[in-house]
Amino acid sequence: MIIDFHTHIFPDKIAKPTVEKLKSYLCDAGEECAAYTDGTLSSLLSSMKEAGISKSVILPVVTNPKQFDSINRFSKETDSQNGIIAFGGIHPDNENPEEKLDYIKSLGLKGIKLHPDYQNTYINDEKYIRIIRYAQKIGLITVIHAGYDVLSPDNLHCPIDMALEMLEKVGNGENTKIVLAHLGGLRAGEECLEKLAGQNVYLDVSYVLNKTEPELLKKIFEKHGFDKILFASDSPWGEQKAFVETLKKLDISEENRNKIFHENANRLLALNL
Repeated sequence: MIIDFHTHIFPDKIAKPTVEKLKSYLCDAGEECAAYTDGTLSSLLSSMKEAGISKSVILPVVTNPKQFDSINRFSKETDSQNGIIAFGGIHPDNENPEEKLDYIKSLGLKGIKLHPDYQNTYINDEKYIRIIRYAQKIGLITVIHAGYDVLSPDNLHCPIDMALEMLEKVGNGENTKIVLAHLGGLRAGEECLEKLAGQNVYLDVSYVLNKTEPELLKKIFEKHGFDKILFASDSPWGEQKAFVETLKKLDISEENRNKIFHENANRLLALNL
């Protein structure tokens, strides 16, 4: 079994133009500007089948407080279809965030996604602290974009030092359900190894798995502990099949590979598979 903990889709009517717009940001920034699906559910399902992936977690981003209802409605409609596990979304400027999070929980969604750059808020801001703390209280997983982003390359909204401050403020306990995406900081592998690895937080390997030297990956995994690493692609920005093959080739034990591929996600998502 393989669980991809970090993917993105959009409603069919806006999927293709949205992917093209986001892809242009990558191209303009000199990044690899390829998209490996067209952003639709059907395209992701085809990708999953080709890669041998059993389940994918969909992570929406609420870029405007007014999008809260429509995005969470789409998540509810998509959740539990054909191996899809859809998370909810919330914006730091949404009023009554506890009520909003209770609503997401009532929909049966297992978590939320925060994107500090697209939401133009620093991760140590009290608005985020309030959201993350309450999400932890009611058992919602919180996935956070961490590190570099092409949208604001000179003004990171979740660098590693700020993420560490957030974790301290939130007071993540033994059963933390916080995930820092992109190994805790896109374009910050060495800093992750030095400062973040070993902290009580989950790290996913979305987007960075194929862009990080294997030896550095192993060092981070070993220092952080294989029990808190999650397989993830960032589809459509990462090719699921290629990410699966990369992890299969990495020089780690089969036991630890299985933890990353599905056991950790299975436990965190309480899937009982």
